[in-house]
Amino acid sequence: MALSHRWHLRQLDIQNAFLNGYLDEEIALWTEAGSSCLACSPQLSSCSAATAIPRLINQLSSEFSVKHLGVLHYFLGIEVSSPSSGSLLLRQRKYALDLLARVGMLKCTPVTTPMASSERLCSVDGDPLSSEDATHYRSIVGGLQYLTVTRPDLSFVVNKVCQYLHEPRTPHLSAVKRILRYVRQIVDIGLQFQSSSSTLLSAFSDADWAGNIDDRRSTGGYAIFDGGNLIAWSSRKQSTVSRSSTESEYKALGNATAELIWVQSLLKELGVSQVRPPVV
Repeated sequence: MALSHRWHLRQLDIQNAFLNGYLDEEIALWTEAGSSCLACSPQLSSCSAATAIPRLINQLSSEFSVKHLGVLHYFLGIEVSSPSSGSLLLRQRKYALDLLARVGMLKCTPVTTPMASSERLCSVDGDPLSSEDATHYRSIVGGLQYLTVTRPDLSFVVNKVCQYLHEPRTPHLSAVKRILRYVRQIVDIGLQFQSSSSTLLSAFSDADWAGNIDDRRSTGGYAIFDGGNLIAWSSRKQSTVSRSSTESEYKALGNATAELIWVQSLLKELGVSQVRPPVV
């Protein structure tokens, strides 16, 4: 939305903690003419950013301790850059390198795929890891989970190794090390957004029928696009056993549709109208 409306992206550090509770007041920032909200209105592009942004910071500073960090470039381990006009690249290169360095695999031999197509993990193969190695395993997998924020290509394999956190074994640790070797191969990859006039929501879903050897449950996944930009994705094991590949596909389709409806509702609250129905 920011790219399509040519909004300015700024980073503020507000030293305050918001507790869960009911908020009775209306929270919004209005222009002097009172015609549009600076927080989310598409009319923001017609306002003067040179005056709107300092005014926003000044109003916040009157209530909170605010530090203006300038143009958005780094946030919670996510690097933000603009490789070209009207585009935005999110990646976690530094975070990935730090993770590799922490586990001593910064100079490992890279591989081109995160998991072998013939590899089928289960809960009984191999020897159980020691208490120390099991803790190390959980720490690495936790780090990989956060890396999926900008790396959809890791969602499926990270979900696989997450299923054995309770009792990891040697093949599971080997699978995690292969994922890290894959991360080392393409550490610079990221998620790119382009300015687009299209607001069409579309979703793609798929399922790996009975892919889990232990309980024969399927793994379903989806990817949701706003125009040509990927904005949401997921890969997780389904909660029940599907008796056919068709049933597992329908479950994945249902999860994708539920997420699509949520995104559509969110955009509606932000004042973004959908000219065409979403496509699945």
